[in-house]
Amino acid sequence: MSVDMNQKVQPAMAQDKPATKKRVFSGIQPTNNIHLGNYLGAIRNWVETQDQYDNIFCIVDLHAITLPIEPKELHSNIRKLAALYLACGLDLSKCSLFVQSHVHQHAELSWILNCYTPMGWLNRMTQFKTKAGEDMESVGTGLYCYPVLMAGDILLYQTDMVPVGDDQRQHVELTRDLAQRFNGLYNKPVFTIPKADIRTAGARIMSLADPTKKMSKSDPNPNAYITLLDDPKTIKKKIGRATTDSERLVTFDPARPGITNLLTIYQALTGQSQQHIEAEFAGKGYGDFKAALTDCLVETLAPIQQRYHELISDMPALEGVLKQGADEVRPLAEKTMIKVKKAIGLG
Repeated sequence: MSVDMNQKVQPAMAQDKPATKKRVFSGIQPTNNIHLGNYLGAIRNWVETQDQYDNIFCIVDLHAITLPIEPKELHSNIRKLAALYLACGLDLSKCSLFVQSHVHQHAELSWILNCYTPMGWLNRMTQFKTKAGEDMESVGTGLYCYPVLMAGDILLYQTDMVPVGDDQRQHVELTRDLAQRFNGLYNKPVFTIPKADIRTAGARIMSLADPTKKMSKSDPNPNAYITLLDDPKTIKKKIGRATTDSERLVTFDPARPGITNLLTIYQALTGQSQQHIEAEFAGKGYGDFKAALTDCLVETLAPIQQRYHELISDMPALEGVLKQGADEVRPLAEKTMIKVKKAIGLG
């Protein structure tokens, strides 16, 4: 089956960024399937704001190998993630989509920035401590240097804005510090100083099993999250088992994280106000609300899933999209590397 991938007539990203638009860079690791939190907190917003910015979206596979992952699984996940990006509505006439490892300048800049990053800065990064856990002495160095690679991803494209969740704010601050340190050392504006674009409304979707924790695709409990490819039966089961409480009152209440999390999901999907939603379910119990939420989720995900299966069934076309995206951004990456090397004296 031949699938229309919205191919561009001309590469849009091979030139300097338009003066009227700020450049946005963002990416997601190709580990497991994208979950509802990724979609509501990030990808949907990327789609809605495509016309406003000069967009670069990256599948950050180099980040994925900071923790053990099977090679075949990683390779497959990269293609699945690309198909899901497109199925969710990314328009290739308004953005570039590519795989991080297809543009070697990411790894090159990461090494250079490692040489300018004080260990004290990395010692303060909370995500390393969280992911390493008790294995802090045995995990790969890549996990420790993960924030520097992320900084390189952002700085490589002279990025203005980085849409991230609040849990990634520290990484963007490190990126800003690195850019300012490098620019200051050589007294040259080598890097654009990026800003974190923290979206607050609906940006933090919590675990269905433990609503005090953020929804995560690495959660060992599959009932803790909903992936974009879950079928209606699975969605119904997961929502039915989702943690609530014994009060049975369908209202937003920070002291009741379970029902509030489900209501937040419903609000993000419907766009309705808290007052409207509470009025809709006044006098009704959790059963009625969970049934409505399930229907809403199934309706939202059905067209995404249909489009995904069309895209993933035409692998040559999908590979072509990823090659085109890398070809588009590579000149921008190399332009930055020329500035970096000239400042340092490399080559």
